[in-house]
Amino acid sequence: MSDELLTRREGVAGFLSLNRPKAIHALTLDMCLAMTEALLAWRDNAEIKAVIVEHSEGRGFCSGGDINLLRQSALTDEGVAGRAFFFDEYRLNHLLFTYEKPVVAFMDGITMGGGVGISQPAKYRVATENTRFAMPETGIGLFPDVGGGWYLSRLDGRLGQFLALTGARLDGAECLWTGLATHYLPASALPEAKQRIGAGHEIGGVLASLAITPPEPKIENQAALIRKHFASDRLEDILASLEADDGEWAAKELATLRAKSPQACKVSLRQLAESAKLTDFADNMAMEYRLGARVLVLPDFAEGVRAVIVDKDQAPKWNPPTPEGVTPAQLDAIFAPLPANEEWKAL
Repeated sequence: MSDELLTRREGVAGFLSLNRPKAIHALTLDMCLAMTEALLAWRDNAEIKAVIVEHSEGRGFCSGGDINLLRQSALTDEGVAGRAFFFDEYRLNHLLFTYEKPVVAFMDGITMGGGVGISQPAKYRVATENTRFAMPETGIGLFPDVGGGWYLSRLDGRLGQFLALTGARLDGAECLWTGLATHYLPASALPEAKQRIGAGHEIGGVLASLAITPPEPKIENQAALIRKHFASDRLEDILASLEADDGEWAAKELATLRAKSPQACKVSLRQLAESAKLTDFADNMAMEYRLGARVLVLPDFAEGVRAVIVDKDQAPKWNPPTPEGVTPAQLDAIFAPLPANEEWKAL
Protein backbone atom coordinates (compact mmCIF):
# COMPACT_ATOMS: atom_id res chain seq x y z
CA MET A 1 0.00 0.00 0.00
CA SER A 2 1.14 3.55 -0.69
CA ASP A 3 1.89 5.75 2.34
CA GLU A 4 -0.04 8.44 0.42
CA LEU A 5 -3.15 6.43 1.26
CA LEU A 6 -3.78 5.13 4.78
CA THR A 7 -6.22 2.28 5.23
CA ARG A 8 -7.62 1.00 8.51
CA ARG A 9 -10.58 -0.78 10.01
CA GLU A 10 -12.68 0.57 12.82
CA GLY A 11 -15.41 -1.87 13.75
CA VAL A 12 -17.50 -2.57 10.66
CA ALA A 13 -16.04 0.33 8.63
CA GLY A 14 -13.09 0.31 6.28
CA PHE A 15 -11.37 3.69 6.05
CA LEU A 16 -9.66 5.12 2.96
CA SER A 17 -7.73 8.11 4.26
CA LEU A 18 -5.99 10.34 1.70
CA ASN A 19 -2.55 11.32 2.98
CA ARG A 20 -0.80 13.96 0.86
CA PRO A 21 -1.41 17.00 3.07
CA LYS A 22 1.10 19.28 1.28
CA ALA A 23 -0.80 18.76 -1.99
CA ILE A 24 -4.24 18.94 -0.30
CA HIS A 25 -4.39 15.18 -0.89
CA ALA A 26 -4.35 15.38 -4.70
CA LEU A 27 -4.52 11.88 -6.17
CA THR A 28 -1.48 10.12 -7.58
CA LEU A 29 -1.63 6.91 -9.60
CA ASP A 30 -0.34 4.99 -6.55
CA MET A 31 -3.20 6.37 -4.44
CA CYS A 32 -5.79 5.35 -7.03
CA LEU A 33 -4.33 1.84 -7.26
CA ALA A 34 -4.14 1.52 -3.46
CA MET A 35 -7.78 2.59 -3.06
CA THR A 36 -8.84 0.11 -5.73
CA GLU A 37 -6.86 -2.68 -4.05
CA ALA A 38 -8.45 -1.97 -0.66
CA LEU A 39 -11.98 -1.77 -2.10
CA LEU A 40 -11.56 -5.09 -3.90
CA ALA A 41 -10.27 -6.73 -0.73
CA TRP A 42 -13.11 -5.34 1.38
CA ARG A 43 -15.79 -6.25 -1.14
CA ASP A 44 -15.62 -9.90 -0.12
CA ASN A 45 -14.96 -9.29 3.59
CA ALA A 46 -18.24 -9.93 5.38
CA GLU A 47 -17.05 -8.08 8.50
CA ILE A 48 -16.80 -4.77 6.63
CA LYS A 49 -20.25 -3.25 6.18
CA ALA A 50 -19.33 0.27 5.00
CA VAL A 51 -16.47 2.26 3.49
CA ILE A 52 -15.49 5.74 4.62
CA VAL A 53 -13.51 8.05 2.31
CA GLU A 54 -11.77 10.85 4.21
CA HIS A 55 -8.50 12.77 4.44
CA SER A 56 -5.81 12.49 7.09
CA GLU A 57 -4.18 15.47 8.79
CA GLY A 58 -4.16 19.01 7.47
CA ARG A 59 -6.56 20.66 5.07
CA GLY A 60 -8.94 18.45 3.14
CA PHE A 61 -10.51 16.92 1.28
CA CYS A 62 -8.93 16.31 -2.15
CA SER A 63 -7.78 19.07 -4.48
CA GLY A 64 -7.76 17.02 -7.66
CA GLY A 65 -5.51 14.71 -9.64
CA ASP A 66 -1.80 14.73 -10.37
CA ILE A 67 -1.75 17.69 -12.76
CA ASN A 68 2.05 17.88 -12.91
CA LEU A 69 2.29 14.24 -14.02
CA LEU A 70 -0.34 14.90 -16.69
CA ARG A 71 1.46 17.99 -17.98
CA GLN A 72 4.85 16.26 -18.08
CA SER A 73 3.23 13.39 -19.96
CA ALA A 74 1.70 15.79 -22.49
CA LEU A 75 5.07 17.47 -23.01
CA THR A 76 7.40 14.46 -22.97
CA ASP A 77 5.76 11.12 -23.81
CA GLU A 78 2.81 12.05 -26.05
CA GLY A 79 0.36 11.42 -23.21
CA VAL A 80 1.26 7.78 -22.49
CA ALA A 81 1.67 8.19 -18.71
CA GLY A 82 -1.30 10.54 -18.55
CA ARG A 83 -3.58 8.06 -20.28
CA ALA A 84 -2.42 5.32 -17.90
CA PHE A 85 -3.33 7.56 -14.96
CA PHE A 86 -6.78 8.32 -16.39
CA PHE A 87 -7.37 4.63 -17.14
CA ASP A 88 -6.84 3.51 -13.54
CA GLU A 89 -8.37 6.62 -11.95
CA TYR A 90 -11.56 6.07 -13.95
CA ARG A 91 -11.60 2.40 -12.93
CA LEU A 92 -11.55 3.56 -9.31
CA ASN A 93 -14.39 6.02 -10.01
CA HIS A 94 -16.46 3.24 -11.57
CA LEU A 95 -15.68 0.77 -8.76
CA LEU A 96 -16.91 3.29 -6.19
CA PHE A 97 -20.03 4.02 -8.26
CA THR A 98 -20.96 0.32 -8.50
CA TYR A 99 -19.73 -0.75 -5.04
CA GLU A 100 -22.13 -3.10 -3.28
CA LYS A 101 -21.48 -1.73 0.22
CA PRO A 102 -22.46 1.81 1.25
CA VAL A 103 -19.71 4.40 0.80
CA VAL A 104 -19.61 7.57 2.91
CA ALA A 105 -17.48 10.46 1.62
CA PHE A 106 -16.58 13.25 4.04
CA MET A 107 -16.01 16.27 1.78
CA ASP A 108 -14.55 18.33 4.60
CA GLY A 109 -12.54 20.86 2.62
CA ILE A 110 -11.53 21.45 -1.00
CA THR A 111 -13.32 18.92 -3.22
CA MET A 112 -12.19 19.50 -6.79
CA GLY A 113 -11.57 17.43 -9.89
CA GLY A 114 -10.33 14.04 -8.75
CA GLY A 115 -11.82 14.75 -5.33
CA VAL A 116 -15.24 15.03 -6.97
CA GLY A 117 -14.57 11.70 -8.70
CA ILE A 118 -14.09 9.82 -5.43
CA SER A 119 -16.88 11.54 -3.47
CA GLN A 120 -19.81 11.83 -5.89
CA PRO A 121 -20.16 8.05 -6.39
CA ALA A 122 -20.73 7.65 -2.64
CA LYS A 123 -24.26 6.95 -1.41
CA TYR A 124 -23.65 9.42 1.44
CA ARG A 125 -21.83 12.68 0.67
CA VAL A 126 -21.21 14.85 3.71
CA ALA A 127 -20.50 18.56 3.33
CA THR A 128 -19.30 20.85 6.13
CA GLU A 129 -18.57 24.55 6.63
CA ASN A 130 -15.12 23.79 5.13
CA THR A 131 -16.41 22.33 1.85
CA ARG A 132 -15.34 24.07 -1.37
CA PHE A 133 -16.61 22.11 -4.35
CA ALA A 134 -15.60 22.86 -7.94
CA MET A 135 -14.82 21.36 -11.31
CA PRO A 136 -12.39 24.04 -12.57
CA GLU A 137 -11.00 22.09 -15.53
CA THR A 138 -11.96 24.51 -18.34
CA GLY A 139 -9.38 26.91 -16.86
CA ILE A 140 -6.59 24.45 -17.75
CA GLY A 141 -7.93 23.24 -21.07
CA LEU A 142 -9.54 20.07 -19.72
CA PHE A 143 -13.18 19.16 -19.00
CA PRO A 144 -15.03 17.87 -15.91
CA ASP A 145 -13.92 14.24 -16.06
CA VAL A 146 -13.85 11.48 -13.36
CA GLY A 147 -17.58 11.07 -13.96
CA GLY A 148 -18.28 14.80 -13.92
CA GLY A 149 -20.29 14.55 -17.11
CA TRP A 150 -22.68 12.11 -15.43
CA TYR A 151 -23.13 14.07 -12.18
CA LEU A 152 -23.27 17.60 -13.61
CA SER A 153 -25.62 16.73 -16.48
CA ARG A 154 -28.12 15.42 -13.93
CA LEU A 155 -28.37 18.61 -11.86
CA ASP A 156 -31.52 20.70 -12.27
CA GLY A 157 -31.77 24.12 -13.85
CA ARG A 158 -28.61 23.97 -16.01
CA LEU A 159 -26.51 24.19 -12.83
CA GLY A 160 -24.20 21.49 -14.17
CA GLN A 161 -23.47 23.41 -17.35
CA PHE A 162 -22.81 26.54 -15.29
CA LEU A 163 -20.42 24.70 -12.96
CA ALA A 164 -18.64 22.93 -15.82
CA LEU A 165 -18.04 26.09 -17.85
CA THR A 166 -17.24 28.61 -15.12
CA GLY A 167 -15.53 26.39 -12.56
CA ALA A 168 -17.62 28.16 -9.90
CA ARG A 169 -16.94 27.11 -6.31
CA LEU A 170 -19.78 25.98 -4.11
CA ASP A 171 -19.70 25.97 -0.32
CA GLY A 172 -21.18 23.18 1.78
CA ALA A 173 -24.63 24.74 2.01
CA GLU A 174 -24.74 25.13 -1.77
CA CYS A 175 -23.63 21.51 -2.23
CA LEU A 176 -26.55 20.36 -0.09
CA TRP A 177 -29.00 22.60 -1.96
CA THR A 178 -27.89 21.33 -5.39
CA GLY A 179 -27.90 17.68 -4.28
CA LEU A 180 -24.15 17.26 -4.67
CA ALA A 181 -24.10 16.56 -0.92
CA THR A 182 -26.64 14.44 0.94
CA HIS A 183 -25.97 15.82 4.45
CA TYR A 184 -24.53 18.95 6.07
CA LEU A 185 -22.66 18.41 9.34
CA PRO A 186 -20.42 20.70 11.38
CA ALA A 187 -16.80 19.59 10.97
CA SER A 188 -16.64 19.15 14.75
CA ALA A 189 -19.20 16.33 14.50
CA LEU A 190 -17.29 14.22 11.97
CA PRO A 191 -15.23 12.16 14.45
CA GLU A 192 -18.42 11.12 16.22
CA ALA A 193 -20.14 10.31 12.93
CA LYS A 194 -17.26 8.08 11.87
CA GLN A 195 -17.09 6.38 15.27
CA ARG A 196 -20.81 5.61 15.24
CA ILE A 197 -20.72 4.28 11.68
CA GLY A 198 -17.79 2.06 12.66
CA ALA A 199 -19.78 0.85 15.67
CA GLY A 200 -22.43 -0.44 13.28
CA HIS A 201 -25.17 2.17 13.64
CA GLU A 202 -27.36 2.80 10.59
CA ILE A 203 -25.52 5.34 8.45
CA GLY A 204 -28.45 7.48 7.37
CA GLY A 205 -29.67 7.73 10.93
CA VAL A 206 -26.22 8.69 12.24
CA LEU A 207 -25.79 11.46 9.68
CA ALA A 208 -29.35 12.76 10.10
CA SER A 209 -28.97 12.93 13.88
CA LEU A 210 -25.74 14.96 13.65
CA ALA A 211 -26.81 17.18 10.73
CA ILE A 212 -27.49 20.89 11.25
CA THR A 213 -29.37 23.47 9.22
CA PRO A 214 -26.84 25.05 6.85
CA PRO A 215 -26.59 28.76 6.03
CA GLU A 216 -28.68 30.06 3.14
CA PRO A 217 -27.25 28.74 -0.15
CA LYS A 218 -26.05 31.79 -2.07
CA ILE A 219 -26.40 30.13 -5.46
CA GLU A 220 -30.17 29.85 -4.95
CA ASN A 221 -30.37 33.61 -5.60
CA GLN A 222 -28.72 33.14 -9.02
CA ALA A 223 -30.69 30.03 -10.02
CA ALA A 224 -33.05 31.88 -12.35
CA LEU A 225 -30.18 33.70 -14.07
CA ILE A 226 -28.26 30.44 -14.50
CA ARG A 227 -31.29 28.69 -15.96
CA LYS A 228 -31.80 31.56 -18.40
CA HIS A 229 -28.25 32.31 -19.55
CA PHE A 230 -26.87 28.76 -19.59
CA ALA A 231 -29.91 27.24 -21.32
CA SER A 232 -28.14 26.43 -24.60
CA ASP A 233 -25.67 23.66 -25.42
CA ARG A 234 -23.91 26.12 -27.78
CA LEU A 235 -21.15 28.17 -26.15
CA GLU A 236 -21.78 31.08 -28.53
CA ASP A 237 -25.43 31.25 -27.41
CA ILE A 238 -24.45 31.36 -23.74
CA LEU A 239 -21.92 34.15 -24.33
CA ALA A 240 -24.47 36.13 -26.37
CA SER A 241 -27.09 35.72 -23.65
CA LEU A 242 -24.70 37.02 -20.99
CA GLU A 243 -23.59 39.89 -23.24
CA ALA A 244 -27.21 41.01 -23.68
CA ASP A 245 -27.69 41.29 -19.91
CA ASP A 246 -26.34 44.53 -18.43
CA GLY A 247 -26.45 43.21 -14.88
CA GLU A 248 -23.40 42.86 -12.63
CA TRP A 249 -23.70 39.08 -12.27
CA ALA A 250 -23.84 38.50 -16.03
CA ALA A 251 -20.82 40.74 -16.58
CA LYS A 252 -18.83 38.80 -14.00
CA GLU A 253 -19.73 35.40 -15.47
CA LEU A 254 -19.03 36.64 -19.00
CA ALA A 255 -15.55 37.74 -17.94
CA THR A 256 -15.01 34.35 -16.30
CA LEU A 257 -16.01 32.48 -19.46
CA ARG A 258 -13.85 34.69 -21.68
CA ALA A 259 -10.81 33.53 -19.67
CA LYS A 260 -11.52 29.81 -20.17
CA SER A 261 -10.31 27.57 -22.99
CA PRO A 262 -12.92 27.82 -25.79
CA GLN A 263 -12.10 24.26 -26.82
CA ALA A 264 -12.52 22.97 -23.25
CA CYS A 265 -15.85 24.79 -22.90
CA LYS A 266 -17.21 23.32 -26.11
CA VAL A 267 -16.01 19.84 -25.18
CA SER A 268 -17.66 20.20 -21.76
CA LEU A 269 -21.04 21.28 -23.15
CA ARG A 270 -21.11 18.40 -25.60
CA GLN A 271 -19.89 16.00 -22.89
CA LEU A 272 -22.79 16.91 -20.58
CA ALA A 273 -25.31 16.68 -23.43
CA GLU A 274 -24.02 13.19 -24.31
CA SER A 275 -23.74 12.05 -20.68
CA ALA A 276 -27.37 12.98 -20.01
CA LYS A 277 -28.46 10.41 -22.62
CA LEU A 278 -26.46 7.52 -21.15
CA THR A 279 -27.92 4.89 -18.85
CA ASP A 280 -24.69 3.11 -17.81
CA PHE A 281 -21.96 4.88 -15.85
CA ALA A 282 -19.35 2.68 -17.56
CA ASP A 283 -20.36 4.13 -20.94
CA ASN A 284 -19.88 7.60 -19.50
CA MET A 285 -16.38 6.72 -18.29
CA ALA A 286 -15.47 5.21 -21.65
CA MET A 287 -16.51 8.48 -23.32
CA GLU A 288 -14.60 10.59 -20.81
CA TYR A 289 -11.50 8.44 -21.37
CA ARG A 290 -11.67 9.11 -25.11
CA LEU A 291 -11.89 12.82 -24.39
CA GLY A 292 -9.08 12.72 -21.84
CA ALA A 293 -6.79 10.69 -24.08
CA ARG A 294 -7.10 13.31 -26.81
CA VAL A 295 -7.48 16.61 -24.95
CA LEU A 296 -4.40 15.79 -22.85
CA VAL A 297 -2.11 16.21 -25.87
CA LEU A 298 -3.86 19.19 -27.47
CA PRO A 299 -2.11 22.56 -26.91
CA ASP A 300 -4.59 24.05 -24.44
CA PHE A 301 -3.88 21.61 -21.61
CA ALA A 302 -0.12 22.15 -21.27
CA GLU A 303 -0.67 25.88 -21.82
CA GLY A 304 -3.45 26.09 -19.26
CA VAL A 305 -1.40 24.32 -16.59
CA ARG A 306 1.54 26.56 -17.40
CA ALA A 307 -0.54 29.71 -16.96
CA VAL A 308 -2.45 28.66 -13.85
CA ILE A 309 -0.10 26.34 -11.95
CA VAL A 310 3.49 26.57 -13.25
CA ASP A 311 4.13 30.25 -14.11
CA LYS A 312 0.92 31.48 -12.40
CA ASP A 313 0.68 34.42 -14.82
CA GLN A 314 -3.05 33.65 -15.39
CA ALA A 315 -2.57 34.60 -19.05
CA PRO A 316 -3.04 31.45 -21.15
CA LYS A 317 -2.81 31.73 -24.93
CA TRP A 318 -5.61 29.43 -26.06
CA ASN A 319 -5.51 27.62 -29.40
CA PRO A 320 -7.98 28.19 -31.01
CA PRO A 321 -8.40 31.54 -29.23
CA THR A 322 -12.12 31.99 -29.95
CA PRO A 323 -15.24 29.80 -29.67
CA GLU A 324 -15.81 30.23 -33.42
CA GLY A 325 -12.39 28.67 -34.05
CA VAL A 326 -13.41 25.37 -32.45
CA THR A 327 -15.15 23.56 -35.31
CA PRO A 328 -17.70 20.73 -35.22
CA ALA A 329 -15.13 18.57 -37.04
CA GLN A 330 -12.55 19.15 -34.30
CA LEU A 331 -15.11 18.17 -31.65
CA ASP A 332 -16.13 15.07 -33.63
CA ALA A 333 -12.49 13.98 -33.67
CA ILE A 334 -12.16 14.43 -29.89
CA PHE A 335 -15.35 12.41 -29.26
CA ALA A 336 -14.68 9.63 -31.78
CA PRO A 337 -14.17 6.06 -30.52
CA LEU A 338 -10.59 4.96 -29.92
CA PRO A 339 -9.11 1.86 -31.58
CA ALA A 340 -10.71 -1.19 -29.92
CA ASN A 341 -7.52 -2.18 -28.07
CA GLU A 342 -7.18 1.34 -26.59
CA GLU A 343 -10.72 1.84 -25.27
CA TRP A 344 -11.35 2.14 -21.51
CA LYS A 345 -12.89 -0.84 -19.77
CA ALA A 346 -14.19 -1.22 -16.23
CA LEU A 347 -12.48 -3.65 -13.84
